[in-house]
Amino acid sequence: MLYVTLPEEKTRKASFYLAMEEFVARNVLDDDCLFYWQVEPSVIFGRNQLIGNEVNLGYCKSHAIDIFRRKSGGGCVYADKNNVMFSFITGEENVGLTFNRYINMMVLMLKRMGVNASATGRNDIVVDGRKVSGNAFYHIPGRSIVHGTMLYDTDMDNMTRSITPQGDKLKSNGVESVRQRVALLKDYVGLSIDDFKAYIKENLCDGEHALTKHDISKIERIEQDVYASDEFIYGKDPRCAVTCKRRIEGVGNMEAHMEIKGGKIKDIRLSGDFFAIGDITGKICDGLKGVEYERGAVGKALPGRLDDVIMNLGKDDFVNLLFNTNH
Repeated sequence: MLYVTLPEEKTRKASFYLAMEEFVARNVLDDDCLFYWQVEPSVIFGRNQLIGNEVNLGYCKSHAIDIFRRKSGGGCVYADKNNVMFSFITGEENVGLTFNRYINMMVLMLKRMGVNASATGRNDIVVDGRKVSGNAFYHIPGRSIVHGTMLYDTDMDNMTRSITPQGDKLKSNGVESVRQRVALLKDYVGLSIDDFKAYIKENLCDGEHALTKHDISKIERIEQDVYASDEFIYGKDPRCAVTCKRRIEGVGNMEAHMEIKGGKIKDIRLSGDFFAIGDITGKICDGLKGVEYERGAVGKALPGRLDDVIMNLGKDDFVNLLFNTNH
């Protein structure tokens, strides 16, 4: 695996590194690639999430915390200079295999450091039952990208107040509640954060791919056109007459925002921290427009399988979501 290096060391915004991993995925095709990055205080939320549901905008603005959207699904994360973000690019396109390979690779590295780490749920790494890493993915033709956090240390106050997790994810608010749910690697490893990064690089990578200044110019163009643009970050939150939400085991938090007119679904948008592996708009939402807002009609309009569009999503669970039912 190649470690991707930059021609100069300096702290950049998360939008640059998100553009960088996309550039690498499209242009460095021969090998698996890895790089890590650190940023000033930032909140990075998933492609399918609504910013108002996930981010405390007032707190972020008053505390100079940057806000970014990524192209992968999953939930909202806080990052700063005291934790490490990883990007892994591979030719493997199978979602499960890609996740398992990366997460197991990181779990093994932590075990070699003497940390009792394990994989859990869809995309997390835990130590003593507490989360140290959350990960997400997306793919382009021929390449997949996994990126995630590694909580070496962090500002718990900023983490708590900049992100507004839904109640069924975190039953009570405050630093203490979050602290009970996450672990910090500094409490488990006898390495500085720089030594931790060096250990990962030396043990996982057997070569380097050096980006050029010309490459950096291309990455910065992607950054400005996409990841740093207000249109991509903030999107257009829908005006909804009906909002249904629930947490679905193995899928994540899902919300359906629907406009109902004349007893029919005029428009529908899905948001949440689920992982999209297909065309949500084309395969789910478009097929429901104009359909009578009734269980039988909705069920008939949906395709037989939804788990090839949203990871692990069953058709019955989705219908129950749209009608706020538990059976």
